[in-house]
Amino acid sequence: MKAIISTEYKTFFKEIKERIYRAQNDALRAVNKELINLYWDIGKSIVAKQDKLGWGKAIVETLAKDLQKEFPGIQGFSARNLWNMRTFYLTYRDNQKLQPLVAEISWTKNVIIMERCKDDVRREFYLRTTKKFGWTKDFLMNQFEAGAFERYMANQTNFDKTIPEKYRHQAKLAVKDEYSFDFLELGEEHSEKELERALLDNARKFLIEMGGYFAFVGNQYRLEIDGEEFFIDLLLYTGNYGVLSQ
Repeated sequence: MKAIISTEYKTFFKEIKERIYRAQNDALRAVNKELINLYWDIGKSIVAKQDKLGWGKAIVETLAKDLQKEFPGIQGFSARNLWNMRTFYLTYRDNQKLQPLVAEISWTKNVIIMERCKDDVRREFYLRTTKKFGWTKDFLMNQFEAGAFERYMANQTNFDKTIPEKYRHQAKLAVKDEYSFDFLELGEEHSEKELERALLDNARKFLIEMGGYFAFVGNQYRLEIDGEEFFIDLLLYTGNYGVLSQ
């Protein structure tokens, strides 16, 4: 009797587990689609305003600063990323075939494909294969370096065999992206947030005990260099005779 219950339970557990995985994938795809649509609309709006009102580059810089003030917890509104949104819209606005594909992969991978592909044939190849095999960002970059498109064109029937088994059928990875979690103002892993808070609490206690020689400036401290965003996990200053240095 126990063996029967055990077998039934294992089947039941497998069904629930698969249902959870499907729900996770569906949720990721839904968030990703909304994010891609948002970036498309922003890029379209920037192009429309520039065409209609003659606005120049300054509008992107101004918009980036205002959006970052309004949404400080979201990383995707840097000037550089707004320019990417504009390029994204211009790249695909006249291509009805590729437009549905861009929402099937993450924003980071879309940017990589835009930057590395100069024609629609290559774009279609990398859009489809990234979705099909759930390529991560790093694996996608490796495929560019390895000439995946050229190898595919040379021997189309054997391309699937060149993909390591562990990278196949990972649909979740195709849309999993830090921009998605920032868009929702959520951390990818709540445990990481909890760990960071615990570390910060201990860091503050340690600095207090050290006296006035150290100053805690902040965590996830945002810097922008040449239009690119960087976030410092912990920013501390140490002072010597009143002079602070990073």
